Amino acid sequence: MILILFCAVLTARGLGQAKPRARDLGIPFDGRPGPLNAITDVVGVEVGHTTLISGEGQLEVGKGPIRTGVTAVLPRGKKYAPVFAGWFSLNGNGEMTGTTWVEESGFLEGPIMITNTHSVGVVRDAVVAWLISDLVFADIRFALPVVAETYDGMLSDINGFHVNKEHVFAALNSSASGPVAEGNVGGGTGMVCHRFKGGIGTASRKVNARYGGYTVGVLVQANYGYRATLTIAGVPVGREITDLQPIGYPRTDNGSIIVAVATDAPLLPHQLKRLARRVPLGISKVGGMGGNSSGDIFIAFSTANPGAATRSGIPRLNMLPNDRINPLFEATIQATEEAIINALIAAETMTGINGNTVYALPHDRLREVLSRYKRLIE
Repeated sequence: MILILFCAVLTARGLGQAKPRARDLGIPFDGRPGPLNAITDVVGVEVGHTTLISGEGQLEVGKGPIRTGVTAVLPRGKKYAPVFAGWFSLNGNGEMTGTTWVEESGFLEGPIMITNTHSVGVVRDAVVAWLISDLVFADIRFALPVVAETYDGMLSDINGFHVNKEHVFAALNSSASGPVAEGNVGGGTGMVCHRFKGGIGTASRKVNARYGGYTVGVLVQANYGYRATLTIAGVPVGREITDLQPIGYPRTDNGSIIVAVATDAPLLPHQLKRLARRVPLGISKVGGMGGNSSGDIFIAFSTANPGAATRSGIPRLNMLPNDRINPLFEATIQATEEAIINALIAAETMTGINGNTVYALPHDRLREVLSRYKRLIE
């Protein structure tokens, strides 16, 4: 039996509010977050997850154990409303479909989907089916969905192809604004970050009013990194907590990270590519280096300029001057750093195929380390 969890945004009584986040532990961060400290602080953005967890013991391809899922990010909700977008690859040992058309056209025309490496194809096809099944998307003549991946094959039966069309539809249909579930959910279910349990994380920043008061939101699927380089609030946490190493894992950085950046600032595609290029600076603050076997791929979009993709007439556009873009760069770096750490804080110890186990970052020990370095907010 597969336990299927449709984790969209959750109420105050739900999981999204019950789990502590990085700030709840007293971890200091630069910048001012939005009300939810999530990508959904950018008005119109919706997030949905489908989480698949089933089975224990030895791997039986096609049966399990299963520790996987799919995550959906909808820039303007469940309607056909293309947004300006740009993408960037720090290290290309990974996949994000649809990016050649994003590069060529400057638009993201549908959702961003994140899943495991061997489910990219089925998720892509399911998104096409979802788009053409709804009259809201009746104007679509063709679709080139954006689907990204990271590898969960150390915990999950990745060659069993357990993500299917219904799971993709569920993530899309359950997407909503509000708090976002983090950790072992959606596409992040079976992921590992700096050799602790990783997964989905999110954060946001509000730019100072004198620079426009814009919002930048980030969502990550974190599945990368060496333990020794893990850095939190400037503290070498990975060198302080050297035990709790994964069971059944090679000692290499063979993971990846996918990052989606949303903003309501009126940026054009070339400026959004510039925003995506700042994501690695946030990853580096946590200790990521873009290793040879890592797929570090990022996409940024703007919900400003509605109607820019009109097929008739000449749209009138707003554009933030390049000389005013630095605060958005800073917000992207800050939100990326915090989103990764939120993923680590929310994730829970997980055992998957063949007894392979990845441990959660222990909150009490993390606080003790930060306190010794005088980096804890009491």
